[in-house]
Amino acid sequence: MRKGTLKQLFLSTLYLSAFTFGGGYVIVTLLKNKFVDELHWIDEEEMLDLVAIAQSSPGPIAVNGAVVVGYKLYGIPGVLAAISGAILPPFVILTAVSIFYQAFRDNFLLKAMLTGMKAGVGAVVISVVWDMGKSVLGTGDKVLAAILILSFIAGYFLHVNVILIILGAAAAGIIRSLAVKEEKGVEK
Repeated sequence: MRKGTLKQLFLSTLYLSAFTFGGGYVIVTLLKNKFVDELHWIDEEEMLDLVAIAQSSPGPIAVNGAVVVGYKLYGIPGVLAAISGAILPPFVILTAVSIFYQAFRDNFLLKAMLTGMKAGVGAVVISVVWDMGKSVLGTGDKVLAAILILSFIAGYFLHVNVILIILGAAAAGIIRSLAVKEEKGVEK
């Protein structure tokens, strides 16, 4: 059963895209807040799966997130509505900035505002990491917890390339899923 309307999907992604500063990872928590917590169109576990797909797909995560949410809710029409909403604000803003770049380039107040926004963006990114990590650790699954912790250590402390971390985590997930499937097959 579909929830909401295509117009509501378009306006939601338009709103999120228009007020998301700091890159695509910031929009992840906003997508969750909008579609899981506020509208209740998607449950939290599905959202984690959709975010994983969006993050592992090539391209901007904000657009990928809109694609997977739109497709989950309405198929191809949902993709078109969500992408339109997600790309319209950056398109308009970048067009305006490029036209007025010379005036913006040396504006003290604009520089100060953008510097202040960096702190807010950092807080939102930490919130995303915290929420997603808490969801994984909250399952009580020791294998998932180990994958999360090892991925963090590899990326943060050992400076392993993120692509290798994603591929390693995907391989561990596949192996784990196959082992669980085989285990369930043996129990039957």
